[in-house]
Amino acid sequence: MPLAVGMDIGGVNIKATLVETAGDQLIRHRVFYHPLEIWRDPQSIRGIFQQIAREWGEGLPLAVTMTAELSDAFRTKREGVHFILDCVQQAFPASPVRILDVNGHLIGLREARVSPLRVAAANWVATAALAGRFYPYSLLVDVGSTTTDIIPIIDRHPASLGKTDLDRLQAGELVYTGVLRSNINTIACRIPVKGQLASTAAECFAISADVHLLLDHISPDEYTCPAPDGRSKTKEGAAVRLARVVCADPEILSLDHVTQIARYIYEKQLQRISEGILQVLSRTACDPKPVLVAAGLGAFMAAACGQRLGLEVRQLARHCSQEAAVAAPSFALAYLLASEGGRQ
Repeated sequence: MPLAVGMDIGGVNIKATLVETAGDQLIRHRVFYHPLEIWRDPQSIRGIFQQIAREWGEGLPLAVTMTAELSDAFRTKREGVHFILDCVQQAFPASPVRILDVNGHLIGLREARVSPLRVAAANWVATAALAGRFYPYSLLVDVGSTTTDIIPIIDRHPASLGKTDLDRLQAGELVYTGVLRSNINTIACRIPVKGQLASTAAECFAISADVHLLLDHISPDEYTCPAPDGRSKTKEGAAVRLARVVCADPEILSLDHVTQIARYIYEKQLQRISEGILQVLSRTACDPKPVLVAAGLGAFMAAACGQRLGLEVRQLARHCSQEAAVAAPSFALAYLLASEGGRQ
């Protein structure tokens, strides 16, 4: 039965999925997840790639997508793409390697080197292509650790207006808010505290992971990025960090007060995602309304937005494991490649 590996190389996470299929039927899959802030040590991704190759065997068909080229470890996206392609080629010398481009095509390494911007930040295409197999007319909302992708799907195919990060930001298809890494003062510039509005400190005192940990949306194990203060990833630690956003601490604000702050910030995140959804829907209006497909670590946020906007909500995890739905681009690439016998 065909086996294939999909790999999603992000600026703060590397995700890979091994998939075995029989035709379109999923037989089994395994997910590899490694948090890594690439700007701290770009060379370390070589060892991670080699670990994947050792554990899953040499020579398997491999499909790759990336967003790490945007990292400020690189002067330009072109430089970042070439660095990542070099690392992939060195770690998987025996594998037939294909790179996903923004048009949904899997191309060879040589072609990707010639047109590096064509393969930059294309991971949303993979998830949308997979969602389209199950929901031909839908709206994919994939909420990750850092960003949210909002992709209309028409007749099983992604129908995005934008292709590049900049175009997608302008089109509402890329919203820079996520479950873990969003700086609180990028979500809300003012926060109600004890009945009055307080401006937020222009510091990285707390991140969205603190909000969702305190509200029981994520577990401590899912808080995979570094805490801003380097201290504990517990509810108590999260509450201390969130209090500091308004220049306070546990001696000034009670846990109840800080929990209200967290709820307000969560509402602001939902508002931002909902605005993106409405912007995308405003140009792709169809009857009946599209199904909203929720994916990513923040699928709960996507579902909440869809329910508030009166959309039918479906979870991508219905068609794979929850773990695979969080690593959706890598799972999608592996599944699509394996279901076609590893050939593109």
